[in-house]
Amino acid sequence: MMNKRPCVILVADSNMAATFRGYFKRERWHLSLGCAPFEIDTDVGADLLVDEGGNDPGVYTKGHELLRPYQSSHQRALVVLDCEWEGSPGKDAIVADITAKLVASGWAEDAVKVIAIEPELENWLWQDKPQVADVLRYKGDKSLRQHLAESGWWPADAAKPPRPKEAAEWVLKQTRQPRSSAIYQKLAEHISIRGCTDAAFAEMHAAFRTWFPSEVAA
Repeated sequence: MMNKRPCVILVADSNMAATFRGYFKRERWHLSLGCAPFEIDTDVGADLLVDEGGNDPGVYTKGHELLRPYQSSHQRALVVLDCEWEGSPGKDAIVADITAKLVASGWAEDAVKVIAIEPELENWLWQDKPQVADVLRYKGDKSLRQHLAESGWWPADAAKPPRPKEAAEWVLKQTRQPRSSAIYQKLAEHISIRGCTDAAFAEMHAAFRTWFPSEVAA
């Protein structure tokens, strides 16, 4: 019997794929995640899959079908998608429905994890850190955090911009950059993983620690 690879990751679009590529390109990335190192190939098609349609509803409706061929080659499956899209049933239903379909298709329940991000991926990348301003090429007199607060995109009492995707697009428009996967990868390479306060990210973090426990407590 062939040795199975540790984990296959299914994401909804190329920006999500780039974000994971950024995380796993970090030196000693497993220390940031608090788990043991495991083998991961971030070339699309190896251990990282992107829905062909590049959208969240596609992952919701047919994620279990896309992952079925990987049951023979991979031990575990992680599914990541946004909660906000037309017709979305909401986070709890998304997680429950995809999990049930994965289990019904043959995956063990403890070998799958569905991460639904509220409202969307950009919530993982927003931090009040200079690295974010650097990657977005913001060079204003005020800090990017203050600039976004005064412009109504990031209230002073909020941990993240309420509309994370639109806030990112607004900054990129000001710095005359097109939104691209390269920006997402660069952000994921440089932001603080421990500094990410998003609940869905914390759930993924916990899944990796459970699946790949570190011998020494982080």
